[in-house]
Amino acid sequence: MVEVAGNTSKPFLDLGSFVGDLNVDDETTSDDISLEGLEEELQECQADDVVANILSKGTTLREYTKGVENNLRQVELDSIQDYIKESDNLVSLHDQIRDCDMILSQMETLLSGFQAEIGSISSDIKILQEKSMDMGLRLKNRKVAESKLAKFVEDIIVPPRMIDIIVDEEVNEEYMRTLEILSKKLKCADADPTVKTSKALKEVQPELEKLRQKAVSKVFDFMVQKLYALRKPKTNIQILQQSVLLKYKYILSFLKEHGKEVYLEVRAAYIDTMNKVLSAQFRAYIQALEKLQLDIATSNDLIGVETRSTGLFSRGREPLKNRSAVFALGERINILKEIDEPPLIPHIAEASSKKYPYEVLFRSLHKLLMDSASSEYLFCDDFFGEQTMFHDIFAGPFSVIDEHFGTILPNSFDAIGLMLMIRIIHQHQLVMSRRRIPCLDSYLDKVNIALWPRFKMVFDLHLHSLRNANIRTLWEDDVHPHYVIRRYAEFSASLIHLNVEYKDGQLELNLERLKMAVDDLLVKLSQIFAKQKLQTVFLINNYDMIISVLKEAGPDGGKIQQHFEELLKNNTAIFVEELLLEHFNDLIKFVKTRGSEDPSTGTERPITIAEVEPIVKDFASRWKAAIELMHNDVITSFSNFLCGMDILRAALTQLLLYYTRLSDCIKRINGGSTLNKDLVSISSIMYEIRKYSRTF
Repeated sequence: MVEVAGNTSKPFLDLGSFVGDLNVDDETTSDDISLEGLEEELQECQADDVVANILSKGTTLREYTKGVENNLRQVELDSIQDYIKESDNLVSLHDQIRDCDMILSQMETLLSGFQAEIGSISSDIKILQEKSMDMGLRLKNRKVAESKLAKFVEDIIVPPRMIDIIVDEEVNEEYMRTLEILSKKLKCADADPTVKTSKALKEVQPELEKLRQKAVSKVFDFMVQKLYALRKPKTNIQILQQSVLLKYKYILSFLKEHGKEVYLEVRAAYIDTMNKVLSAQFRAYIQALEKLQLDIATSNDLIGVETRSTGLFSRGREPLKNRSAVFALGERINILKEIDEPPLIPHIAEASSKKYPYEVLFRSLHKLLMDSASSEYLFCDDFFGEQTMFHDIFAGPFSVIDEHFGTILPNSFDAIGLMLMIRIIHQHQLVMSRRRIPCLDSYLDKVNIALWPRFKMVFDLHLHSLRNANIRTLWEDDVHPHYVIRRYAEFSASLIHLNVEYKDGQLELNLERLKMAVDDLLVKLSQIFAKQKLQTVFLINNYDMIISVLKEAGPDGGKIQQHFEELLKNNTAIFVEELLLEHFNDLIKFVKTRGSEDPSTGTERPITIAEVEPIVKDFASRWKAAIELMHNDVITSFSNFLCGMDILRAALTQLLLYYTRLSDCIKRINGGSTLNKDLVSISSIMYEIRKYSRTF
């Protein structure tokens, strides 16, 4: 070991000393040995643990090499000894390996044979597979050809049984099934171009044509016979259609496809038959309904026409009780709740000697029309597969109804009835809409369009009767409600009630015009009374009656009711003042002129006891009697007891206010206390007011 100078604590291996001991063989020359890179290798070995261990022991490489060689030689000798010991086992193992090689060689030969055979089998399977696919394809093609050929044969062949049925049998369900088969054969001959060229078809086609002609002729005769059954009197058409004709609707399909001209003849025959049958039925029904009609109004039954001029008691053809229906809705409104009720049966109604307003007959007629039209429309769609023929069928019934309506409408002066008919038509339109059957849309629109102008004309007659009324002829020396105003109230209430769910602006405008005419007429009638008080009483009675009638018709009278309530309020205030002035004129004049003056302000003419004392004593001496007179006056003046009591209560309340102001004024006068003995206490007046309040 050599230590580096100056650093004795850290050992350092001097590889040079070991390398220097190495001798190179004499035969080796500098040309054979290259020491290039030796230094780097020595530096790498320096870090090796084994090399470092050898060098640390101080052993030279030659010695170490000899030791290693001896060890290797010993290991070799030991291995030879081990091999000698195991020689028998190795020989046995060698024999076993040789036997295994022979067996594996035989197996290889056998497997090679198997492989060859499997290859041969695979080739055979592939060939069989190809043959199978080819046979499957040929089988499929033959099946397709067979099915087409079978279908062709089935389509063109004419079985003898089919000929017998079509030629000889009656038309029934079996006959129609045979027609379906014949139809398929006929369509098959026309559908496929390749079939037309076949000899088989050329042989069969004449027979098929003969069968077609025979079938068309036979079913035509059958259908015409069934259609004639519709013309028999008292025949229930709907039952015959549903239970008989619909069973044979395939006949129409057959004719439409294979006998178009004959189909059109059947169609025309049905249209002609139903047109005549329905026209006759509706004509007979209308004639029966006309016998049940109750005449409500004539051209003279107008709001502003004076009853005496029209001969109220000379109307022999109409009971007096029916005149109220001219202007009042009454129970006639119930017809709108009976929209879905069955039509009237005329002979039953006639047997009971009942008469009906025209709107009842109108609803019944149109209910029958809707039911008949709906049934016919659906039948045509189902039986003929057409909807357009409906209008050809109902052209006759529509004409009959239009003719009837054309005679009724120009002679109708019943505005309430006309408005009811307008509402009935609207309800019928909703019914048809719910049924989703549009066949009557244009007809119902036409009727509605015809009704509105007539209603407007009759309404204008009422309006002109008010505007052009003869005031002197209508006036009666009576402050109770006028019969013309009652007519107006009932007429307006009826139309308002009929407009609640519809909010028709045009009708509201007409009612507003009518209201203005009545306002003007009332004022003119009231002005004929000589006394202002009577004028006011007359107006109050009529306004109150109008409001009462409007409230009876419905809870909401709208703007018209509000208008008359405002007029009633204003005229009530006027009457209260007039009534009080009649009995307490001095008291009211004093309170209005001097009652608000304050004596302490030093006015030019202060209130004195002498000025007030007569008023106080006069009131004290007769106030109870005056109130009794007021009560009697109100009772006799106003036809509505409740309205009169409301007016009396308002008058007494106003009197109490006047007297309270008088008492307050006396308290402000110097020496006014001397009049206390003559003043009536407020509580006494209140007691008297309550006493009259209890009477109602």
